[in-house]
Amino acid sequence: MRQLPYDRQKAVAYARRWALGRNPAYFDFQDLGGDCTNFASQCLYAGAGVMNCAPGTGWFYLSADDRTPSWTAVEPLYRFLVNNRSVGPYARVVSRSAALPGDLVQLGDQSGHFYHCPVIIAVSPEILVAAHTYDALDRPLSSYGYDAVRFLHIEGVRAW
Repeated sequence: MRQLPYDRQKAVAYARRWALGRNPAYFDFQDLGGDCTNFASQCLYAGAGVMNCAPGTGWFYLSADDRTPSWTAVEPLYRFLVNNRSVGPYARVVSRSAALPGDLVQLGDQSGHFYHCPVIIAVSPEILVAAHTYDALDRPLSSYGYDAVRFLHIEGVRAW
């Protein structure tokens, strides 16, 4: 397996291009529970360039009907990224100060249920994000209401 770099600039450029619109290559899940993780996955793919096409356990999107839960749902994306030992992007949870543009942030409630997944597009002087569902571009993370937060630092990408 080859180790590839994660292209943060491409991920951020994609986020900036599509934060306030929809890429017609992907289904819009806005009316089916939200589009935030679908958008985060698109940004992640723009920076990684590699999907993991393992049915059920991977991370891929071929169509609205042929995709993994990890492409469109917050918790499955988290589990994929932090547990991935195969192809595709992988991540670890880091502190706020270690988060970089192109990383993901997941917001949760008091019960530990994580429900939103914006993409970090800037970190200084404060963290700014791009997101779908409630479309946002350059939105301060501090403007969201949440009880729990985790920062997913994309460490790299593996490919065959």
